[in-house]
Amino acid sequence: MTFISEMKAMIRITFLLPLLASCMCCGKLKIAKGTPDCVKAKIKSFDAESNCDKDVNVKEYRFQGKTVYVFDPGSCGADMTSEVISPDCKTLGYLGGFIGNTKINGEEFSNAVLQATVWHK
Repeated sequence: MTFISEMKAMIRITFLLPLLASCMCCGKLKIAKGTPDCVKAKIKSFDAESNCDKDVNVKEYRFQGKTVYVFDPGSCGADMTSEVISPDCKTLGYLGGFIGNTKINGEEFSNAVLQATVWHK
């Protein structure tokens, strides 16, 4: 290698290393394709606000003939609730918690059919 080609290689490395490092540490969240925009935005804030690194996820279900999303905060705390929302981000209710709620709109959520895991930590 000549001196000039070595300098070009060093310049490339100087610019590429910081770029690669920033991509690796601040990765984009892997959210399933087709997820509504408001749900994606809610997932981003849910991820940032989550105190748990274990079992945190968002799942898509079919419930009462409609698509719903369940935001599960994970298993780091007792009596935590999982928010159930519609595709337009309206809160339908909460599962779990101190009283162990199992119903949304008066129906057992166990009747819901899991469609996909949209996101997980």
